[in-house]
Amino acid sequence: MPHNARILCLTTDAEIAGEMAKVNAEEAGIRHMLPKASHYLVKLEHVRRPIVHILKETFLSNGGDAVVGRDVITATVEHSDVILTGTRKQFQRALLALREQGFGCDTLAREIEAAIGHFDGAPNVPQPDACADARLGNMFGLIGVRTLVMGILNVTPDSFSDAGQYADASAAVDHAFEMATNGADIIDIGGQSTKPGSEPIPAFEEVDRVVPVVEELAANLDIPISVDTYRAEVAEAALDAGALIVNDISAATFDSDMPALLARKRCPAVLMHILGTPKDMQTDPVYGDLMGDISRALRERLQALADAGVDEKLLIIDPGIGFGKTPEHNLEIIRRLAELKSIGRPILVGTSRKSTIGKVLGGLPPEERVEGTAATIALSIAHGADIVRVHDVKEMVRVAGMTDAVVRKPG
Repeated sequence: MPHNARILCLTTDAEIAGEMAKVNAEEAGIRHMLPKASHYLVKLEHVRRPIVHILKETFLSNGGDAVVGRDVITATVEHSDVILTGTRKQFQRALLALREQGFGCDTLAREIEAAIGHFDGAPNVPQPDACADARLGNMFGLIGVRTLVMGILNVTPDSFSDAGQYADASAAVDHAFEMATNGADIIDIGGQSTKPGSEPIPAFEEVDRVVPVVEELAANLDIPISVDTYRAEVAEAALDAGALIVNDISAATFDSDMPALLARKRCPAVLMHILGTPKDMQTDPVYGDLMGDISRALRERLQALADAGVDEKLLIIDPGIGFGKTPEHNLEIIRRLAELKSIGRPILVGTSRKSTIGKVLGGLPPEERVEGTAATIALSIAHGADIVRVHDVKEMVRVAGMTDAVVRKPG
């Protein structure tokens, strides 16, 4: 092979510019070529037929293209999903032209520009010096710099992963200190099992399990404490005891009081996607468009909480691995996780010791899923995860550090 032809796999402008510099390109030429070196596939849902035609014509005339439903071309339907394709330069030109059209095209152009901007950039989070608590300032200051590791602390007698060995408050506190020593950036405390098929416990019992541990840790650790609950009553008790973050598996849908609480407390919250409830979520979960359905649901919850007075910059999204998903769904989410970057919020992923890993690896029990967890953590970080929620903190801190060294190159 006299010319060593190969496909370059470069993800950032800095990498692309560096490769161009190697061929001794002029600086002006590099700046001119950069917008032509990044290519996008942007999917839009339920676009009205007149706008479909405008999109098709606009992108074709600016060097890009648009894939649309054949029925909308023949005018037999009034809406169609659309996939736009082109380089960054072609998108810039097409969206500029789109802004000059009628029919709400200016709003659509802004939506597309925002999705591309979020995908290429870091999430918009509070500035460290704007946070009332220095521990939150430190946490937000690291988003986009390195992966944060959230250590799981289940203070329940029926956890799927640790057989209730931290149900005793003293044992739970000791384990939390161990996780912090091993590099955890956040400790996430849960007082109710949400494993498939689980039944809810009374709120007072959840409070009794969680609050004493939160009080002890919040007073003695210099990292944030998160409470893993979907109940506003439990969240408020934990926040009053010193927790700083709410991790809600229902994205604040199971308890109608949760949005108002989050707005009043002005605390960060993790909004997770779930299909169904813990009791029934694994009973034949079905999606029309897996990533589209998850993305749409998370956007709707972000908007609902913003409407309730919650600062969107405080919100983190979680696709909900294992919560109303088959193993095939879970693997697809990891493969396509980067699509959620278009939402513009930090992404948390929790794959640790989950049943998909056991099934893929031939039926391994939870305590033997460390290597499988490591693989999913590394791939999740490579595809855009900002925070990983894990049981094996010491090992996963090392996995995250090594993965960051590969994927978070300067620039």
